[in-house]
Amino acid sequence: MPPISDRTRLISSATRRGQGRRPVNPPLERASTMLSDDPAKMQDASDGPVYGLDGTSPARELQALLAGLEGAAEAFLVPSGLAAVTVPLTALLRPGDGVLTTDAVYGPTRRFLTRHMAARGVETVFHPADASTEAILNALTPRTRVLLIEAPGSLTFDMADVPALAAACRDRGVLTIMDNTWAAGLAFRPLAHGVDVSVQALTKYVGGHSDLLMGGIAAGSTPVARAIAHTIEDMGWHVSPDDAWLALRGIRTLPLRYEAQSRSALTVAKWLEARPEVADVLYPPLPGSVGHDLWCRDFTGAASLMGVVMKGGDTAAAHTFMRALNLFGMGYSWGGFESLITHETPQLAHRLHAPALPGELLRLHIGLEDPADLMADLEMGFEAWRAQQDSNLQPPA
Repeated sequence: MPPISDRTRLISSATRRGQGRRPVNPPLERASTMLSDDPAKMQDASDGPVYGLDGTSPARELQALLAGLEGAAEAFLVPSGLAAVTVPLTALLRPGDGVLTTDAVYGPTRRFLTRHMAARGVETVFHPADASTEAILNALTPRTRVLLIEAPGSLTFDMADVPALAAACRDRGVLTIMDNTWAAGLAFRPLAHGVDVSVQALTKYVGGHSDLLMGGIAAGSTPVARAIAHTIEDMGWHVSPDDAWLALRGIRTLPLRYEAQSRSALTVAKWLEARPEVADVLYPPLPGSVGHDLWCRDFTGAASLMGVVMKGGDTAAAHTFMRALNLFGMGYSWGGFESLITHETPQLAHRLHAPALPGELLRLHIGLEDPADLMADLEMGFEAWRAQQDSNLQPPA
């Protein structure tokens, strides 16, 4: 059969022939005990899962699809996106090792590194989120065992030259892990660019409906895959069969949802860029934005998540803006079908090298709603923002 696209491949595994009459998706199997007909095969994994922890049909099908999507030697499922990051770090680091990562790293990942890993003798160094490739490589120390990459970085959407970093780290014997949630395994292939481990929160775009928690880990080589597999086995990680079934259903339509939301996000980003209340839109696909050249070179698509830097304001003004909206839900996470908004300025205080932004930072996730309706909704937020700002300028009575 000739090569097929991701869009086709994620569906074709459901319709392949030679399996007799069956449902399109494998049936949901809830099981802890797995029975055998032959006592000699009770521990033979080639005869099927030995125990519920090994994963039943939906989980195994999902793993196979993720491995194919990421071009991995092997893919693994864990109960959350955070676990997708913490499991490889646990598997690949030992006391005395060091991690280098961006100061923009996902907040819970920072907490894991500075609390859990530090207590176990692993040192973490944070480089500035906007550091150059040369500066990042210069920050490597003799202790550095892992470079943890985010591209774009959390909240401020800083880009990195991933292929250059991966190649230089490989030459120096440093492993690379990349959080690939923003690209969803579709718009960027870390393993194809030299990264050792690609992780993503399947909670986001793969699930697509804001109704499950799960993480995916894709390993590029067998030794790294074995270290991760042993850690998952030893720690007893397992995903719910119900969640595996939901994520499998979600991944079938992933390319269509991702592309549609990306188109809407760019429309909204261009509209926001022209707003007099907005100082900057942090979205690498937006022409003229910081990191746009790297995005054009390496990525084939974009998530619908962006940062919006307002001109001035304070927490009260940001909350006024958010309360005025009707279509944007106020909640964390992203990648689902619905649009969301969060106020992120307070999160920047946790950084060692906080960016000097001219105003409040809001984060928008653009869902599957009509972008014209979303922009009309945001217009109400801007009206409330202006009213708040005008009231602050009024002299006291």
